[in-house]
Amino acid sequence: MASAMAVGLGSPSTAATGSDLADSSTVAVFQTLFENYRRLGQSVGPGVVLPALIAHTNTLRELSVHAAPRVRRELLRLGSRYAEYVGWLMQERGDDSAALWWTQRAVELAAAGGDRQLAAYAKVRHALVTLYRDEGDETVALARQARDGALPPRIRGLAVQREAQGHAINGDYDACMWCLDQARELLAAAVPDEGVPVIGSTNLSDSVGMITGWCLLDLGRPARAADVLDAQMRQVPAEAARTRARYGTRQARAHATAGDIEHACELARWVLPDVLAVSSATIAADLRELLRTLKRHPQNASVQELAPILTAALTVVTP
Repeated sequence: MASAMAVGLGSPSTAATGSDLADSSTVAVFQTLFENYRRLGQSVGPGVVLPALIAHTNTLRELSVHAAPRVRRELLRLGSRYAEYVGWLMQERGDDSAALWWTQRAVELAAAGGDRQLAAYAKVRHALVTLYRDEGDETVALARQARDGALPPRIRGLAVQREAQGHAINGDYDACMWCLDQARELLAAAVPDEGVPVIGSTNLSDSVGMITGWCLLDLGRPARAADVLDAQMRQVPAEAARTRARYGTRQARAHATAGDIEHACELARWVLPDVLAVSSATIAADLRELLRTLKRHPQNASVQELAPILTAALTVVTP
């Protein structure tokens, strides 16, 4: 936490030079960099990209100080996306306090750039922290704060999708399915905000479909969850290792919980290299649950072979 604050968004450096020359081409360069870092973040651990992302966030703020009003707004809004991504990666590294701190910095940068809507999405991000703590009521409450009808459809869609996950933790099937239906309608109606990166994941062709599979497992319907996740995993891009690790681990859990132990072990072996590559605390939580489920079948030869490998992997990816 202290390290995050130490490189945070304090007073702009008076040593910065050339900031008065920032223009739209500068914004375009930093936007291209951001998209490249997001792609890189799909295949490496958070520690690889965090230093550069933090530095660029601070640079964008400094550049904005002397920029013309329009460019200043663009720089600050883009800086807010950098900060939000830093927050997410902090959570992936297992530091929830730093994740929330950086998310709040993102809100402040966005507001300074005239974007008041990111504050609502920050509630969705906060709800992801409570989701991984298995706090269903808190997840639902936070997500509902981002469902204001004046917000863009994408933010509302992501909010109601997160709410569905909270209802799933609580075992409320009907509320979960209603939210997923609403999420599908809202995300289908979303129009990209030109000039700034898309909020949320860009690696799922059908995010509601994937989250449906996720929720069905929490709702105690593992066979249905496995079927849905099997179909969705076939659509994950080859280069999206972090996405593949996250939902592939969940897919293996669904099969294991449904009693298909051999296939669960096969899926776990397939996804393990990606899990190790991206070193995610949130994915580790599902990996731990997968191992716990597999260990209920100690006489199974595949489990006997795989369990020590998964145990060793958890020592690597767990902060």
